[in-house]
Amino acid sequence: MLEEMGILWRGVVLGLIIAAPVGPTGLLCIRRSLERGLATGFATGIGAAIADAGFSAIAAFGITAVLDIITGNMLALQIVGGLFLLGVAIHSFLRDPKPLTAVPVAGNLPASVATGLLFTVTNPVTILGIGTIVVGFGHTRGPAQDATLVAGIFLGSLLWWAILCGGVTLLRRRVTGNTVHWINIGTGILLAGLGLYTLGSVVRALI
Repeated sequence: MLEEMGILWRGVVLGLIIAAPVGPTGLLCIRRSLERGLATGFATGIGAAIADAGFSAIAAFGITAVLDIITGNMLALQIVGGLFLLGVAIHSFLRDPKPLTAVPVAGNLPASVATGLLFTVTNPVTILGIGTIVVGFGHTRGPAQDATLVAGIFLGSLLWWAILCGGVTLLRRRVTGNTVHWINIGTGILLAGLGLYTLGSVVRALI
């Protein structure tokens, strides 16, 4: 029992390490937490946590066939991910900034989960990073312990998104409409940069 708890806590730590770097999903969670409140921001994080757990399970259980499919279609994932990031970036640039309401109105939560999931599964850096972390630091001695590790990673990822979205929600009262405008612009620039970099990687690989 103590060993299982140790593996679970190791998974939680790995989940935090995997989720914490600020990337496209983190930027989206921050913006949605400000504009739509905690529920919408956290729903986006749930989608990312599901993807983190899924890729962690593939790495932990050593499902080489799935890994081969992913790595074999990496260019396609990069194209889809890059175009998706550019689309969201354009949407961020074109958004009409509105003053934040005292009580945020939650958006479409299932759609928020779906976009968080899509942002994560189409990010090759995330896929490779999770595989490296789980294989390097997640050694276990059987399927049951692998499942415990993956559950811990899912919980750790959820914990990070709860902390991030909760913190942003607490600060939203100090945010003005002008601040939201510049957040949208900054988010758009960063997402466009990531999208162009991803598509550039595809071009370099094909040359």
